[in-house]
Amino acid sequence: MRSRTRRRRCCSSAATTTCCGFHNTCRHRGHELLPCGATAHGRFIACPYHNWVYDLGGRLHKVPATQRASLDAERYGLAEVAVAEWQGFVFVNADGTAPPIHEYFAGLDERLAPYGLAQLRVAAEHEYELAANWKLAVENYHECYHCTSLHPQLCQVSPPESGTAYPSTGLWIGGTMALADGADTMSVSGGSPTGPMPGVGGEAVREVLYLQLVPTLLLSPHPDYVLVHILEPLSAERTRIRCQWLFPPDVMARDGFDPSYAVQFWDITNKQDWAACESVQRGVRSTGYRPGPLSPWHEVAVSQAIAVVARTYLDGRLPASAAAALP
Repeated sequence: MRSRTRRRRCCSSAATTTCCGFHNTCRHRGHELLPCGATAHGRFIACPYHNWVYDLGGRLHKVPATQRASLDAERYGLAEVAVAEWQGFVFVNADGTAPPIHEYFAGLDERLAPYGLAQLRVAAEHEYELAANWKLAVENYHECYHCTSLHPQLCQVSPPESGTAYPSTGLWIGGTMALADGADTMSVSGGSPTGPMPGVGGEAVREVLYLQLVPTLLLSPHPDYVLVHILEPLSAERTRIRCQWLFPPDVMARDGFDPSYAVQFWDITNKQDWAACESVQRGVRSTGYRPGPLSPWHEVAVSQAIAVVARTYLDGRLPASAAAALP
């Protein structure tokens, strides 16, 4: 799917900023300038293959002497790509067709404002590799129809029938689930040793948000922390999932701060979900598989997610919004 792709988490107080990045491809023979996931510091970037050197503005700075005389350096700068930072995340408009980011995520700034997402920091991170297509993980995320069967810990702290779906005017899908009486957050005990984040009050103290930022970023703001799932498709049947737990920096600076109460709960829940998704992946490979009807009560967001993918394949471009993808 052609869209903005989240690349890494950064730290910034601005809600949205726009800048320019570059494709990680040398203009000579296409060698990667840096290995995937690597970082470097300095005033220049040198291709390790034939030593073409670029400055940080993407301009070709130097080539080996044997080629210098015949080369018009102005023609061979790095290929630009639009980059935008939103709520502390960096998104890349890889093919140039994505809408402006304020349209892409229309309506979310207001919903996320209480959590101060851009100021949060990563307190813990787990990485999983799932033997299933990324879309199956997204569909699983969007419903709690399966919760009574798979998630006894979750059902103790959040009623699976609770919550509402949001109307979306952008390319995001999601809604809420309520916390059970006596539960302060999603943890095995239901307790929160940190308490709600400073901006979280009113109804937000009693709910958890579940938001898919199309296609592969999942945000789950809780009263006291924000859970992030970053999905990286590796193949048609494999997905790498990076899971992060974000907290306010002043909470992390407290003596004895320990995010394990949140990490433990979602590590249990994640593994229950991944086992189900892997079983579904094996099932849909069967020649006997036929798609069944979706529940009009429990799987509304699943239907939206499927519609966005289907509409993108049919039209060759992303729909204007998640709602516009529905038939």
